[in-house]
Amino acid sequence: QVQLVESGGGLVQAGGSLRLSCAASGRTSRIYAMGWFRQAPGKEREFVASTAWTGARTEYANSVTGRFTISRSAAQKMIHLQMNRLKSEDSAVYYCAAQQVGADGYGSWGQGTQVTVSS
Repeated sequence: QVQLVESGGGLVQAGGSLRLSCAASGRTSRIYAMGWFRQAPGKEREFVASTAWTGARTEYANSVTGRFTISRSAAQKMIHLQMNRLKSEDSAVYYCAAQQVGADGYGSWGQGTQVTVSS
């Protein structure tokens, strides 16, 4: 099993930036990919971005492309989400998730970190 802990959320004005971090522990050798998801009140959880644990493959939701950047440090067992030009609609609880080798989807989740963008 993989344990994930997010940090870096907070309150920021529209147009500002925040950087989220996620630290992985446990069976990190079995990680295939990691991602960020978010859930706003009354809405379904949605995909934000993902990165391969090894290699350079990244994916982004259309709504954040060009504004958010996902990065990873396999040596530090961390991923980050740099969020620029934030909008009020980016306000949500952001979750870090890990997909293990051979697994169908993300099976490990962090507790979430709140991001609030004031307009």
